[in-house]
Amino acid sequence: MRLRADIFVAALIRRAQVEGAYSTLRRRGAPEAGAIFVRVDRLDGVSALFGPAPQSEINEDGDRLFRRMHDEEWIDNLAVEERLRRELKFDPDLWIVDIEDRKGRDFLTPA
Repeated sequence: MRLRADIFVAALIRRAQVEGAYSTLRRRGAPEAGAIFVRVDRLDGVSALFGPAPQSEINEDGDRLFRRMHDEEWIDNLAVEERLRRELKFDPDLWIVDIEDRKGRDFLTPA
């Protein structure tokens, strides 16, 4: 069974903070099944954006898996914001979590 989005987000924020990163909820989405996007800011002008992995990559455990939403490892902060604007037009019920970490850690399960 898949963990509700609101519970997953709360746990992700807590995990990041316990590990010494700064993490906040920027946008609250649908509590049960909203798509979750995570922006990781290295605090040097570049970020990474992670979003839900395609359904074909979901494992049988129902874990929430994530993939990087761009080809490069790190992209300009403005490019991340533009991608988030496009995603919001497509799905207004999505969640956005911001993580600020100089090491660039995302605290997610990759697909």
